[in-house]
Formats: sequence, structure tokens, C-alpha cells
Amino acid sequence: MFSTKNYLAGAGLILLSAISSGVMAAGAGQVQHLSGTLSVQRADGSIRILSQKSEVNPGEVLTTQKDSYAQINFSDGSSMTMRPNTQMKLESYQFVQDKPQEDTAFFRLIKGGLRTVTGLVGKRGNQDAYRIGTSTATIGIRGSAGETLDCTQGCDGVVPGGDKADKGVYHNTLTGSYIMTSEDGTVIIGEGQFALHKKGQAPQILKDDPGFKLNELPFVIGQSFNKSNAENCIVK
Repeated sequence: MFSTKNYLAGAGLILLSAISSGVMAAGAGQVQHLSGTLSVQRADGSIRILSQKSEVNPGEVLTTQKDSYAQINFSDGSSMTMRPNTQMKLESYQFVQDKPQEDTAFFRLIKGGLRTVTGLVGKRGNQDAYRIGTSTATIGIRGSAGETLDCTQGCDGVVPGGDKADKGVYHNTLTGSYIMTSEDGTVIIGEGQFALHKKGQAPQILKDDPGFKLNELPFVIGQSFNKSNAENCIVK
């Protein structure tokens, strides 16, 4: 297992690599590390099992199975680690090096948990360009790294201690700050803080860690996005 400090240390390498290479790819990102099983439902309805170096694109729904982790590096230098029993739809993504005004990244967390380290989207143009949608709230960036968990259907098997968590949407800011917005209210989540939103209640900052062991990840951020050599397997 790797610590949060080690995880974040690699983020800078990804961001610098993306900037220096001037990445402008049609694909949004690439699977960098994989432990277990990651599948994708394409926009045409086909389902595939992904492997390391597989490409991901807007409109696709990604799903990890039990005890499976997947890290995806995106072309703007950002990174996302999907936890076990997690499903996420890449609603929209656009990054063109010389068009910051057109940046957008919207990830819809259907269930489970994500660790995100932001890149250039949301930092060089519109700060609201990078968002994570959940079943009850939207998470916007004001920082660079955080954990988002949609436990409205429960988080058993997603994170250690998830089986004992109250149902709702959680966010933990690792660096910087994030903002949680819902129809019930808005709260800014500072570095080191946990927030919880239960439907019908205003989002709130928790006094303590709800008992999640969020530092337990099987790998650390690795190399930058590279569109070449994408591989995947079709599910018959």
C-alpha cells in the first residue's frame, strides 16, 4: 500500500509531462494501472474488459469489480483511481492545449468511490470546468486532490469501513479545497476535512474521519497519458 504523500508526489510528474508533450488526443485518457477487473460500456452499447493502456472516451461507463482498482490518467495531466465496486460515467471531457476556454471534465459517480488529482482543466480557464456529479450533490474543485464516495446505496467493499458508514455522499479533501453543492445547500471542504451530504439535509463538515482507510491503495500514480498501444478485450 502507498501513502497519500507518495500518491500526490507522482501527480506533479504527470502534469509536467502533459504540459511538455502538448497532448491533444481525441481519447480522454488511458488506463495506467489495473488490479483486478475493469469493464467499459461504450456509447454503442458494447461491453469490453479493459487492460493496462486501454483508452477511455467521453460517453463511456466504467465499472470496477470486487477487490479491483483502476487508475486512469487523462490528457490534461489529471488522474483518477476507481475503487472496488465503483461505476463512473465520463459524461464529458475536452482538453486542447491552446483552447483553455473550451476545457471541460464532468465525471458522474454512479456508485462507489474515486480518488482524483486534478490537472489543467479547471486551473487555467473556468474553475468550474472540472466537476464530479453524484446522486445527490456535485463536487467542484478548488484544490488538487480529493476522495469522493457515493454511498447512497452503501459502500460495502468500496473502502475499508464502508459497510458501517451512514448512507450518503462523502468527500475528503487531501490538498487545497473542494466545494460540495446540492439542492439542500453548499459547503466548502478544506484540506483534511470530511463532508457528508444526506438527501434532504444540508451538506455538513464532519468532526472526524468517518472510519474510512482511504490511504490503502495498491499503487501510486505512474506515468503520463500516452494514446498509443491502447489495448482491450471484447466481451462476447
